[in-house]
Amino acid sequence: MNIILLGPPGAGKGTQARILVEGRNMVQLSTGDMLREARSSGTEMGKIVAEVMDKGHLVTDEIVIGLIRERLTSGTAEGGYIFDGFPRTLAQADALGNLMSELGETLDAVIEMRVDDEALVSRITARATCASCGEVYNDQTKPIPADGHCSNCNGTDFSRRADDNAESLKTRLLAYYKQTSPLIGYYYAKGALSSVDGLGEIDDVAEAVAKILEG
Repeated sequence: MNIILLGPPGAGKGTQARILVEGRNMVQLSTGDMLREARSSGTEMGKIVAEVMDKGHLVTDEIVIGLIRERLTSGTAEGGYIFDGFPRTLAQADALGNLMSELGETLDAVIEMRVDDEALVSRITARATCASCGEVYNDQTKPIPADGHCSNCNGTDFSRRADDNAESLKTRLLAYYKQTSPLIGYYYAKGALSSVDGLGEIDDVAEAVAKILEG
């Protein structure tokens, strides 16, 4: 299956993607990760990415679509792909749709992770991440274990994003609503959109996602 996870920063897209990767053998396509990997890959596309980024320019939609094309034709995803962080705009959604059609691939589900903004700000400003394995903790709902060790990998190094503060998050939310929220109407009109409560417990959200994928 090929799916898109939609939702504002902190809605839990990364956490749910990791669950799908582990449970369904899917591959998560994160735009940021793909750009970083391409930059150091030495491939023709990687050289283009490195040149653009070294000049401080924004990577174009054409380049990102080129990277996605490489992944979709690599044959490395038995369980399908999860698009995380792409598309962000209507133009990108059109480009992705055209690429999928060209390659004979289907987009099986678009899952919107709905959130309440105030609750989201409260949750994200309390967030910490294990530097070793990426396990996410929250001061309110899932505190770092009392012994200071990650429950997943036993690591002891935890970090908080510098932009996980109320003002910065509100700026990121505004950018999301301006650029990305139109995709909700776009995919709804195509009959591809499903929604889950992104602020539910992680296992409850995962169960809701699974029900959508199992149809």
